[in-house]
Parts: sequence; structure tokens; C-alpha cells
Amino acid sequence: MLTASSQNVSVPAKPRAPHDVLRDRLLTELQEKDPGTALTHLQREVEARPSLAKHCMSIARDLGRAAVERLGPTRAQSFSKPVCDTSFATGVAAQTQGS
Repeated sequence: MLTASSQNVSVPAKPRAPHDVLRDRLLTELQEKDPGTALTHLQREVEARPSLAKHCMSIARDLGRAAVERLGPTRAQSFSKPVCDTSFATGVAAQTQGS
């Protein structure tokens, strides 16, 4: 006879918020391509799904920080564009100051 232990029961994963999924996808894209591509896609996603707008600044900041980690501050800054105000540039600056 087989018995199930509560330790062996798998718990369904919580669904991830759309902005978290988008952030992870764009961070991967930044690593595989470049920050400019990720920023363009961020802008398109926010235009297509306005509910993401409230998360745009934090995603852009995270992209800026990741860009500095990958490319250094000077090259990262060269990808700045007016997506979510100046959040990408803020992320670059914050990461540069923390280095």
C-alpha cells in the first residue's frame, strides 16, 4: 500500500505578476541583445498594456542597473532613451555611484 506524506505533495506555484514576468524577460533580453532593444520593448509593452505603466519606472531602473553591470557606466548611458521618464538613466547613475 502506498501512502502519501505531506512532505511529498507538491504545492502549485503562485502565478507571477505580469510586471515581474515582463521585468525578467527584458533583463534576459538586455543580456542577450542590448539595453536599447529591451527599452524599446518596455515602451511597447506599456503602450499595449497601460496597466503596466505604474511599474515602468522600476523596470527601467532595473534595466539601467543591469546595463551597467554588463557594459559599464559609459556604454550603458549611451543607450538612454525617454522611456518611463528618466528611470533608465537613474538606474545607471545609482549603479555607478554604488560601484
